Amino acid sequence: MNEIIWPEGFLPGFTENFVSNEVIVAGLSPAQVWPLLSQAQRWPSYYANSANVRFHDPVGPDLAKGVRFYFETFGFPVEALCTEHVPPTSTEPGRIAWHGWAGEGETRLDVHHAWLIEDLPHGRVRILTQETQKGKPAQDLAKAKPNPMINGHQDWLDGLVNAAKSIGQ
Repeated sequence: MNEIIWPEGFLPGFTENFVSNEVIVAGLSPAQVWPLLSQAQRWPSYYANSANVRFHDPVGPDLAKGVRFYFETFGFPVEALCTEHVPPTSTEPGRIAWHGWAGEGETRLDVHHAWLIEDLPHGRVRILTQETQKGKPAQDLAKAKPNPMINGHQDWLDGLVNAAKSIGQ
């Protein structure tokens, strides 16, 4: 199976926080999942922890490498830059990633959030999302029990899968 491509400075284990969530689902294809993730303005329709998505420049509906956007999640107003956007093919996984940031000084949070969507044998799709975080807020999130990032990202995955299944019916 494929893995996330990490930019310099965001390699898991060398940041203040890292979370990883994954699902493998039968009966879905990357083509069914991709538009729901690639079109950021659709996120709030299936993920309650995402709100007020907007683009800085008139683009869309899909994200693209180099596109700046804004959204709110986990109580943070996040400015983001899409750093990776590769639609899935029959032989290669789809990849979406962004660098997001919020706050200044002591409250500064920097994240690299990446997604991988790939076909697996026997009509299955694998959806992997991983995020590394740097800054004091990341230290606090890493210590929180239950872990809000793991739980929130699982909600995102579950919502994504349910939305893709409902479209496919």
